[in-house]
Amino acid sequence: MASHEPGQEADVVIVGAGVIGMAIGWRAARRGLSVAVADPGWGDAATDVAAGMLAPLSESVFGERDLLALNLLAVGRFPGFAAEVEQAAGRSVGLRTEGTLAVAFDRADHDRLKRLTAFRREAGLQAQELDARACREAEPFLAPTVHGGVLAIGDLSVDNRRYAAALRAAAAGAGVRFLQGRVTGVTSGAGGHCGVRLAGRAGEQGELIGGRAVVLAAGWRTGQIAGIPGHLATAFRPVKGQILRLRHPAGLPPILTHTIRAIVRGADVYLVPRADGEVVVGATQDERDDLDVTAGAVHDLLHDAMSILPAVSELTFAEARAGLRPGSCDNGPVVGWAERGDRPDPGRPASGLLVAAGHFRNGIMLSAATADAVTSLLTGDQPAAEWKPFTPQRLHATEPATYQGSSS
Repeated sequence: MASHEPGQEADVVIVGAGVIGMAIGWRAARRGLSVAVADPGWGDAATDVAAGMLAPLSESVFGERDLLALNLLAVGRFPGFAAEVEQAAGRSVGLRTEGTLAVAFDRADHDRLKRLTAFRREAGLQAQELDARACREAEPFLAPTVHGGVLAIGDLSVDNRRYAAALRAAAAGAGVRFLQGRVTGVTSGAGGHCGVRLAGRAGEQGELIGGRAVVLAAGWRTGQIAGIPGHLATAFRPVKGQILRLRHPAGLPPILTHTIRAIVRGADVYLVPRADGEVVVGATQDERDDLDVTAGAVHDLLHDAMSILPAVSELTFAEARAGLRPGSCDNGPVVGWAERGDRPDPGRPASGLLVAAGHFRNGIMLSAATADAVTSLLTGDQPAAEWKPFTPQRLHATEPATYQGSSS
């Protein structure tokens, strides 16, 4: 990662180099803005541990209609965005379009899946119900106990690590400058200029990087940055997730075509195939901030995966990882001006503090739409109407929240 020259400024300084920060940086640079990205490389980023599902239909649950509308916008935008990234970076992001097959292990699981399907249809989504035989025709390695399922044609998946690498390469090619360092605080001054303060050596104040606008895209750590408004300081939290990666041994044919989302005796598990034969199995969800991989989580994920797809037992165990999802106080993303942004003069970016965090379990899927929304705000335009319920202003204690999603 190249160093940023001391004293240099940028039109936009982005805090965080996950897929959200990098997508914004690349998009803003393509619009002609000078961009600097600061990131310490914590090693707990949600991007690296994601499964890469782009699943607005199979992810939709009761009480999240606003989020569903936003997710539908996002998944519709993603293929075009991914194609642009691939062209700019000269590498594949591993996008798959076969859809998601949601299946139920037993009768009680099937009843729950039917209730979710009825809700999704009421919301206008298309879901094709399949009986047990049709499920096994779609995926021959499914267990004979599978009671039935639902095929979501519009769901996609992407290889999260290839996508992140392609975004970084595209951003570098567009002139985005990278700085490896921890941002300790944000500053604001006369004339609408902002900046970020980097951590220095013990007892010393770190470098100040200035710009007209600062974008906070530091995931769950966004609230820890000094100088941000109070309603943002308590808005974000880490949500631990553990995930497994399995590989096909030489000579074994692929055991999976679609992404599988399964309900197994009331528990949820998913299996996501990759083009190189890898299968991602996930994921746990705990209100914790450690990165320990636990024996219980590995056992439960493998047990549920093998219950629905017994051939998983023939795969090679490649990796177990834990990461921290960026949850918000209501589990909806927070995207917009922290207070307000000045409408720019022609040819100049808007000024102020922007936030793009709290994407929780949908960061990969929302990355393209978030990049579009933030770049619109930076250049004086309005983002898509689907973003209106998710502005930072809903977090003010004196104002009613617009988004009414779950807050587990």
